[in-house]
Formats: sequence, C-alpha cells, structure tokens
Amino acid sequence: MIQKPKGCNDIYGKEAKIWKYVESVIDATMEKYNYNYIRTPIFESTELFHRGIGESTDIVTKETYDFVDRGGRNMTLRPEGTAGVCRSYVENKMYGDPNQPVKVYYNGTMYRYERPQSGRDRELTQFGMEVLGSDDPMSDAEVISLAVNIYKMLGLKEIKVNINTLGDKESRDMYRKALIDYFKPHISELCEDCQTRLEKNPLRILDCKVDCDNELLKNAPKTIDYLNDESKKRFEAVKDYLDILQIKYEVNPNIVRGLDYYNHTVFEIEAKVEGFGSNNVLGGGGRYNQLCSEIGGPETPCIGFASGIGRLVKALELEEVNLPITEDIDLFLMYVNEDEKKYALYLAQELRMAGFIVDTEYTGRGLKGQFKQADRLKAKYVAVLNSEDLNNNEIKIKNNKTKEEEIISLDVLIYYLDEQLNTGFEDINEEMLEDDCCGGEGHCKHGGECHCHHHE
Repeated sequence: MIQKPKGCNDIYGKEAKIWKYVESVIDATMEKYNYNYIRTPIFESTELFHRGIGESTDIVTKETYDFVDRGGRNMTLRPEGTAGVCRSYVENKMYGDPNQPVKVYYNGTMYRYERPQSGRDRELTQFGMEVLGSDDPMSDAEVISLAVNIYKMLGLKEIKVNINTLGDKESRDMYRKALIDYFKPHISELCEDCQTRLEKNPLRILDCKVDCDNELLKNAPKTIDYLNDESKKRFEAVKDYLDILQIKYEVNPNIVRGLDYYNHTVFEIEAKVEGFGSNNVLGGGGRYNQLCSEIGGPETPCIGFASGIGRLVKALELEEVNLPITEDIDLFLMYVNEDEKKYALYLAQELRMAGFIVDTEYTGRGLKGQFKQADRLKAKYVAVLNSEDLNNNEIKIKNNKTKEEEIISLDVLIYYLDEQLNTGFEDINEEMLEDDCCGGEGHCKHGGECHCHHHE
C-alpha cells in the first residue's frame, strides 16, 4: 500500500470542516482590515530563499527542499511566505502603485525538511500578512493586533504577545559585536551549529534548540541595551499604539526570531493552552526593511506575520472551543424507480442552486437503506419522491427529528424549506422558480415522466 510521505497529513472529514471554518474567519478578518489575498508559486528559484531568508539560518542550511528541474535550474519548495511576497512585489512593480502601502495576506503550504513532531510537519499550511511600503510604527501595531484579533475571534482566550526590538542597522551591528565578544571565550561549550553561527550570525545562537537551557544563552547581552536613541523612540511608539489598541504585551528581550532579514520590531504570539507543551507559540513576525532591496528591488520598509494553521487548529481542539461547524444537511431526497431518480437529480440541483444543502441516493440502496443514509448525514428533512404525488405536483416531506410529515405543492417547496430551516433566504431567483422540466411542451428535458407545474 502506498502511504503519504512522512511529515505530511491528509485533512478530511470534520477536521477539514474546521480548517475551512478557520480559513473563512481569516479571510473575513483580513477583508475588514483591507488586506488583499496574494498567491505566489509553491516553488521558486533557490536563490530567492538563500538570499532572502539568509544563508546562516537553519531553514536554508538544513530544512529546504531543493531540486534541479529538467531545465537545469535550481529550485526550492517555499519554506515560508515572506520572500515570495517580496519577490512578487518587486517583480510586479507594486511599489509604483499610488495606493500605498501594499497590504496583502496569503494562505498556503510550506515545506521544511525537519524531524516531524507534534505541531511541526514537513508540509505545513501557513497564513500570513505583509505590509509593504510603510515604516510607520502604527503598521507594526496593526499587524500584531490583527493577528491577536483573529485568534480571539476563533475563541482562544489567553493570548499573550511577546515583543522585542532588534533596532536599526547601527543598533544591530553593535549588538552583534557584543554577542561575539560575549560568546567567543566560551564557544567550545556550545553545539557545533552555534560555533558556526558565531561569525555568520550570532543572533541565531540565541535561537538554538540544543543549547536553549545553557546558562550562557540565558545570561547573554540583551538587544535593548544596545539600541540607539532613534531605535528606542521607535520601539516606544510601537508600544504606545498597542496600548491604544488595548493589546496586552510583554517586552521579552530574548525574542530575536530565526530569520536573518528582521530589524526593529520582532514578536511572537502564544496561547496558554493546556496540553500544548512547552512551545506554545502560535505564530510570529517582525519588521524587515532590507529584504526587498536584498532581492533586487528598491529599499522598502515592511512588516509581516505568519502562523501555522495546523497548530492553530490543534490549539482550538485542546481548548475545546465549540466552533459553528455544520455537520448536517437540509434535505435528503429518496426514490424507488428510475423516473423518480431522474426527478431527484433535477430537484436536488434546483434546491442547491437556491442555497440549500441537499443530497440524494447514488449507490442503489432500497428505501430502508436510504433512510439510514439520511440519518448518517443528519438530514433535517427527508422527502420520498412518489410518482403519484409528483403527477399531482406534490411532494411528501418529513421532519427527520419530530417525524412529522406533510404533503406540499412542489411550487412552494423552496419557500417551505426556507421557512422551516430559517435560512434567511430572501432573494429568490425568479427564473429558477419559473423554470420547469419541459418548458410547457409536455416533454421532460430531464428524462422520464414530466412532473412540472404545467402538468398538474
């Protein structure tokens, strides 16, 4: 038997409905904040990620899925979304659009070759947002608040924002020198990866999973101690805007984030979820003002955020958040003979186009089996199509909960279902209601005996 690749998952059934609901909340919230959806390729030039993310990051050195295509080009499955968005921004000259800043969001699969564990897969789905073209600290606060509000709207309660700043280039360079001076005498006490990181990007040592409990890392210099006045002022502005938005946060000088392109604001958002484990971070992001120029575009200030949907769904499950997931259908249509089957096909389509969730029989079950199938689908109503009723332009419909039955005219079926189900169906398509199976000519265009209102 062929099985799915290690670190990948099949999403189906109720879990798929939860995913779709989460995505619908994300879409609706992004729309309210005036963020436009962007879709970038799943694979791009390897150079984009190696230059954009940084050669010294674990993602590039250990985790990217790199391959050579048939044209001899070096390609990489995208490990994150920001670099692709920036490439699109530069390539499509979005910086020339008078409508600035450019605010976009994405939702798609990313690929990282790492050891699969709870909340970490090799194929993961991320949603994220980017604001390109604004250096205003208010943009930082908006991105953080937008992420927090999505989590809250989904029902997570104890949301915590950890925020820090890396400062501008001058501040970061001073901090980088301080880290090298601090770690250099003790570098042999750290793992092999950290020894390599010392000169390339010492900030990555602070993110080390192997040495995370080492006292050297805990007592390392803090970014805030090396900020120049301008960087301090900017960070205070971000915090002021968060206070205005009533977003609770905690300054955590240990937040540095794992990618090379960050400067100024960096943040992580976590949820206090029982059973989530020690790593309860749902997502994070920060400001990156050099990435667009690094990949060949103009100098562009940017701020972004990304979050794994699988991890978010897991948090909702552990918190036992009751999501409004629809697991039932409005109506199940039953039949016995071929003419009734053909009309069931026609009627199901008409009702679906009118906005109802309708299903019918496809496997040849008898009526007893069809009733069982209706129960499995949690049908609110069932209707047994009977040739005699249909000849009289009528249909027998049954409330599957109360077991009460009624015979009603086919002409009012849509109105009847709307009233009983309280679907809020208002704008009925008159053409659909006036449509019939024969057009008054006496010959059913759907096959079989004609049962439309022309032939009562």
